[in-house]
Amino acid sequence: MSEQSVAEYRIEDLAHHSGATVRTIRAYQDRGLLPRPERRGRSNVYGTAHLARLRQIAGLLDRGYTLASIKELLDAWDAGRGLGGVLGLVTEVQGPWTDEEATRITRAELDETFGGSPGERALADAIELGVLEPLPDRDDAFLVPSPQELAVAAELHAAGVPLAAIAVHLRELRGQVEHIAARFLEFTTEHVFARYLGHRPPTDENAAEAASLVRRLRPLAQQTVDAELARAMRTFATRSLQQHLTREDPAPTVSEARSITLPMRTIQAVQALVGPENTAAFIAAAAEREVQTRTLDALTSQDAERRELGQER
Repeated sequence: MSEQSVAEYRIEDLAHHSGATVRTIRAYQDRGLLPRPERRGRSNVYGTAHLARLRQIAGLLDRGYTLASIKELLDAWDAGRGLGGVLGLVTEVQGPWTDEEATRITRAELDETFGGSPGERALADAIELGVLEPLPDRDDAFLVPSPQELAVAAELHAAGVPLAAIAVHLRELRGQVEHIAARFLEFTTEHVFARYLGHRPPTDENAAEAASLVRRLRPLAQQTVDAELARAMRTFATRSLQQHLTREDPAPTVSEARSITLPMRTIQAVQALVGPENTAAFIAAAAEREVQTRTLDALTSQDAERRELGQER
């Protein structure tokens, strides 16, 4: 007998058709989520309305609602207020926030992308971070939720960044981006959506208006982050380049100072004056004497300036 022709169910049949357990059905009844069955003699009889309600509850649980929230929504439904607007808002919020489409990649393609086998540790990091998702029907392939993210990792690795460092960087970046997303959500909720979500649950009209605003405002978060990231990258990249280009050369070491080359005519003149065996000592003594002379001249000049300042006072 088909499901459509069955108008009445025992609790075991209801559990079979709904996917819920008998214990869950009874718990829903106790919480007021599911109407009580009709009593027929010594048996409880459930109808198509009970089956529809169980499927509604399952759908809302899959969307992340708690049982307490579901109770409020169903009470509103029973009071004559529709759920269409609310479910439309939920669908809009939980829909994709990017035009990017997931793809599949085989293990061989993955090895080729990263110039050889990425290693089991790197593979485990990618799965943990959600960059790759195992496929239940394939042992040699993965789902790639964000091909752009995988492509960035491949480019960084090709530029010389180790895969372990990329994983650490992505973890840090993800935490920072999630903070930005939370702040943007708080901001828009306070200034935009609060007036639509004041009722629990919101009316169909308010929920529909909020869903329309989600569609309009959805691109703004990414556009704002893109613009600010471009500004920050330009600022910090320019600053870093200037620091590297204007960095002062370190002072020469003693060995480098000793290897300074003098003009050949100077060396020949010193050799003629003091002999080849005394050339190095003479040059060193002459350099030391020059340093002492210049130091004495500087001190003398400073002393003269102080005296002149004293006379002017």
